[in-house]
Amino acid sequence: MTSGALTLVIDTCLAACQVAATDGARLLASASEPMERGHQERLATMAAEVVAAAGLAFAELGKVVATIGPGSFTGMRVGLAFARGVAMASGAPLAGVGTLRALAASGGDGGVSAGVIDARRGLVYMQAFDGDAPLMDPDVLPIGEATLQLARLGPGALRLVGPGAGLLAHALGHAIVDARPAPDLAALARLAATAAPDPALRPLYLRAPDAKLPA
Repeated sequence: MTSGALTLVIDTCLAACQVAATDGARLLASASEPMERGHQERLATMAAEVVAAAGLAFAELGKVVATIGPGSFTGMRVGLAFARGVAMASGAPLAGVGTLRALAASGGDGGVSAGVIDARRGLVYMQAFDGDAPLMDPDVLPIGEATLQLARLGPGALRLVGPGAGLLAHALGHAIVDARPAPDLAALARLAATAAPDPALRPLYLRAPDAKLPA
């Protein structure tokens, strides 16, 4: 193995806390635990366990990659802050992968896939891909507009992947629905292997949080 290929992958944007240690796109060790809240309490310990299980040390990392959203506002911030801390401590570059891209890649190879997340209040976060090529920018859309955009892609094979996939299924009867709650770590590892370093990495919110600070 070459140290430049060794990567720590972190995903806390949705209803799971996930960590993987990879050599390029190959998983060396990984852990995934379903959770709506509590990522901050579990993440550091899980990362240490995964790095140890891979037979590595944090100082050997060649890259740190985090999912950047959209998703849970708290989860995004927790994952990115931890990833940034590990990158600073290890000297490894920091990179990000969009959650919608990771979901779409989790549905299988080839054809059109859309990552879909329930954004609440009749909205979904969505991005569609033809293989690895994005067909649209990540966006937050009313459910009706999201289905129209996907219908315009034509009657061919379509996969809806993610915790919001079921919200679009009724209007897209030809679609394969994969309502997984979080990205597949093997798919995320493949994307992380080619993710370009970005020292100014920021969360991808797409909309303001529902909770407001008191005036």
